[in-house]
Amino acid sequence: MVYKQRLDGRKDDELRPIEAKAGVIPNATGSASFKIGKTWALAAVYGPRELFPKFLQNPKEGVLRCHYGMMPFSGSGERVRPGSNRRAQEIAMVIGKALEPVVDLSAFPNSVVDVYIDLPQTDAGTRCAGLSAASMALADAGIPMKDMVSSVAVGKVDNRIVADLDYREEHIEEFNPESEGASVSDIPVAVIHNTGEVVLLQMDGKISKIELVTALRLAQKVTEKIYLEQKRALLERFPRE
Repeated sequence: MVYKQRLDGRKDDELRPIEAKAGVIPNATGSASFKIGKTWALAAVYGPRELFPKFLQNPKEGVLRCHYGMMPFSGSGERVRPGSNRRAQEIAMVIGKALEPVVDLSAFPNSVVDVYIDLPQTDAGTRCAGLSAASMALADAGIPMKDMVSSVAVGKVDNRIVADLDYREEHIEEFNPESEGASVSDIPVAVIHNTGEVVLLQMDGKISKIELVTALRLAQKVTEKIYLEQKRALLERFPRE
């Protein structure tokens, strides 16, 4: 089988439509909404505030703590079971690790900054949308940051390296009868804007070294488009005089 055209007609380097907005949750210190296609992430930041229990405190700097969850009827497949699970905890951990290089909490010893990420609707790329939303929410909260983090999933669908896989591409054999035996690789990537440093790299599936390098170059290219949307949303929230 040869994957001649993407199921939704996009070009290989084309993202789904993006909607980004900052300051969407009034009671949060900072918040953001990030939609890419049918995947929608909301991020809310609370803090800095004193961390309890006290044995978790860091006397040198604040602690960044991430929480991630999908709402019960958000999924493209079966109903999502509410509450925390191992997958949500793993995603929360990798999002936190991806944000740590750009967040400076040295001015807030013994405190915690909590980032809550919820997905009301999902169609693949959930951790990437959540990470992009979280980066915006931290900026909206006024947390000292060195840069922005932008995230997207790239990968391989049969013979093509593509950006921003959707649910149908991740399950190509289910949605395209001609795709029996097609291989799919899903690679979530997050990039720091100014330095180009990759702060998140995971993979589900098989891909050759050459194809992986090509996919990472594609990720570097398309995350710039996501950064521009993040920047636009923040400038709308805090217009320059």
